[in-house]
Amino acid sequence: MNTDRRGFLKGAAWMGAAAVAAGCISDKNAPGFGKGGAMHGFRVAPLKKVRVGVIGVGSRGTGAVRRIAQIPGCEVTAMSDINPKRLDENQAWLKEHGYRAPKEWSRNGDEDAWKGLCDSDLCDVVYSVTPRPLHAPINVYAMDHGKHVLQEVPGAFNLEECWATVEAAERDRRHCMMLENCTYGEEEMLAFNLIHKGKLGEIVQAEVGYQHDQRSLQYKPRDGRFWRIDRHLHHHGNYYPTHGLVPAGRCLDINRGDRFEYLVSMETKSASFEQFGRDHFPATDWRHSAKMVKGDINMSMLRTAMGRVVTLIHNVCTPRPYDRGNLYMGTNGIFRSYPSLLMAWEEKTGDNGAHEYFPADKALKIKEEYKHPFWKVAGEISKKVGGHGGMDFIMDLRWAYCLQNGLPLDTDVYDLATYSSIVELSERSVNARSKVMDFPDYTRGGWKTAHPFTVDEIDMSKFDFTGGNANGKTAQST
Repeated sequence: MNTDRRGFLKGAAWMGAAAVAAGCISDKNAPGFGKGGAMHGFRVAPLKKVRVGVIGVGSRGTGAVRRIAQIPGCEVTAMSDINPKRLDENQAWLKEHGYRAPKEWSRNGDEDAWKGLCDSDLCDVVYSVTPRPLHAPINVYAMDHGKHVLQEVPGAFNLEECWATVEAAERDRRHCMMLENCTYGEEEMLAFNLIHKGKLGEIVQAEVGYQHDQRSLQYKPRDGRFWRIDRHLHHHGNYYPTHGLVPAGRCLDINRGDRFEYLVSMETKSASFEQFGRDHFPATDWRHSAKMVKGDINMSMLRTAMGRVVTLIHNVCTPRPYDRGNLYMGTNGIFRSYPSLLMAWEEKTGDNGAHEYFPADKALKIKEEYKHPFWKVAGEISKKVGGHGGMDFIMDLRWAYCLQNGLPLDTDVYDLATYSSIVELSERSVNARSKVMDFPDYTRGGWKTAHPFTVDEIDMSKFDFTGGNANGKTAQST
């Protein structure tokens, strides 16, 4: 496959509906960038009231509804879910807390009813928290119907879906940002701040990933839908690459001065999931004898144009503590935040200051001194609202702030496509005995001149939080 081919692949399973409804594009009629041009630094006129439609209000979507409703200037105006009970639960919470009721779609169980939300004029932004097969169709359909998109991870599942999402954003001039909450984790942002202040020198290598024991979750899904374990049953590769990698990409200025050029991927045999199935289900249950295609642990190495290397691990099968890695090696020192916060660096080259990690009390002092501005100004309120220790609310607060003030979003559609590409590229590499796979350049060379990431701020005075908590005066309050 030519990784630089753009547009829809003829016969793609989800192409038809979006193409018929919105008008498809092809290589022939979309040379170069889409009609509107490149999306680096893209911004829209300030949206003083951000009307949000949430598609998918399961556990993650429910958290999103509650967080967004509490952000001044934001309102959840629409919701869609195949399960009416979930809609009822969210409506009850909104009513209990004094918020207006959003309009609903999907009460009849129609899996395509989310399109009605996108078709409506009730929202400016689609916040998508659905099973992964719907991510790319929602990206394209929503943008083609005038909506900005905030999409759960990964933002797409193969290269054609990535190109289709990029083309739609360029054509429609709409934001399409991936909701990678770990980018806004307190220690991830600490690393970002330290690196941009030069404490570690030039970063040459990172080790990141997602290691999270999900055996019970995948074999016993709460909603009875086995879309998670489907990847293990039928595919190799890393299908969930972003939690560790997107924060690393910001530290390395990926797509803004550097880019991922190629990767190689390798994985272990499958053992842990199959053992779990044998030990927890009777012989009459399909899970007892299920055979997995995907190995327990996938390991990929990504090399950048500037010569940096990132080691990326995916492991949701083995019994072990949660870990995102977060290790950065620079010419002056090292940072890591798992299993605990560890760092060391030299003040002068060769002074041996990094031969041992700093004592815990010094590390905590550095953590406070170099805390990222987002966490300095919004950390307390974010921890009150919650969502993975507050990073979910920091993430939502930030995109809302950018939209309300006409600023570019922190990451763009090229980032969504780049990181999502790993799903297909890692599988193709494993299938080819760890052959090198080239990354598409979705920026078409724009990474060379795009402005690097910066340590930005949130001016909380532009929000109207009252009483020192998030449940203040909002656009949604009755």
